[in-house]
Amino acid sequence: AFVAGADIKEFLALDAAQGQAMAQRGHNIFFSIERFPKPVIAAVNGFALGGGCELAMACHLRVATENARFGQPEVNLGLIPGYGGTQRLIQYIGKSKAIELLMTADMIGAEEAYRLGLVNYVVPPGEETAKAAELIAKIASKGPVAIAKVIESVNAYFQYNEDGFACEVQAFGVATGTEDFREGAAAFIEKRKPDFKGK
Repeated sequence: AFVAGADIKEFLALDAAQGQAMAQRGHNIFFSIERFPKPVIAAVNGFALGGGCELAMACHLRVATENARFGQPEVNLGLIPGYGGTQRLIQYIGKSKAIELLMTADMIGAEEAYRLGLVNYVVPPGEETAKAAELIAKIASKGPVAIAKVIESVNAYFQYNEDGFACEVQAFGVATGTEDFREGAAAFIEKRKPDFKGK
């Protein structure tokens, strides 16, 4: 797997304030990746779920293997994505499909992710690192200041969404403190279907 997400057991110890603080730390890390002035390319082989999908979306480009799977399964636990997934998924694939995937927790394969604009390239397994290296070499041959300014300018287009990121941090904290989250996490750990109560 590229990254299959967080340790659910660790989340169970969080209250709402701790959940919000954790989400803010994740946002800070992923913003630093997104705003890094040199290209950051995710080479995704296997599952990129939850925080793993959010990490891939924070990168400037994504190369996926044919067997890669992407998803934001947090609602299965009574949570929402906490590291920018609600905002970046919309930016890459549009509101309609993003809200569907966020509410259903459906996973998509690499070809669909490519078709939707979530990934830049799909390659056979084992070729993802070479493709990423090829892209890095191509970009490295360009003016480094210009590349940094492209990254800065593209990111500036999405600054109007900063309120959305703040909303996500606050909402993740609230969701972390719910009975539904405790039930969802317990059900996941116990490998059973959750019985959500809306509390």
